[in-house]
Amino acid sequence: MYSMDKLFLTTLKDVYFAERQLLKALPKMARAAQSETLKQALTDHREETQEQVARLTRVFEIIGKRAQGQTCQAMLGLIEEAEELLEEATEPSQVRDAGLIACAQAVEHYEMARYGTLAAWATMMGHDEAAQLLRQTLEEEKKADTLLNRIATREVNKVAA
Repeated sequence: MYSMDKLFLTTLKDVYFAERQLLKALPKMARAAQSETLKQALTDHREETQEQVARLTRVFEIIGKRAQGQTCQAMLGLIEEAEELLEEATEPSQVRDAGLIACAQAVEHYEMARYGTLAAWATMMGHDEAAQLLRQTLEEEKKADTLLNRIATREVNKVAA
């Protein structure tokens, strides 16, 4: 049976792996985007993701564990979905950008779920500093999702339709 400590650590390893995979995927997605606004958003989010990985490393330190990932099938699936989109939509277009935004938002929603859960558990377990770091990342993920939504509704989706 899992303890909350074990469940927290397992989920933390999962999101650490997920973020590191995302660091590899975001440049490909940015290069594939036609919209300069979308390219910039994906590029900026990669830089932010690097900071998030550093923050996760700090969370591991706070709980006295070594920072290491554990395969996150969910993130691998979300990245595979983006790769399939790029294989099918080989030519740059607003439609492909709309698909990229949908894929990126799926990633953001997954991350928001994970960071929200981890922050709540950290608080419950008395890891207040870790909870604060996790909430900071949660807020960044929410902002990234909002930005992607804005790019979709104000620019990409209208032209794609």
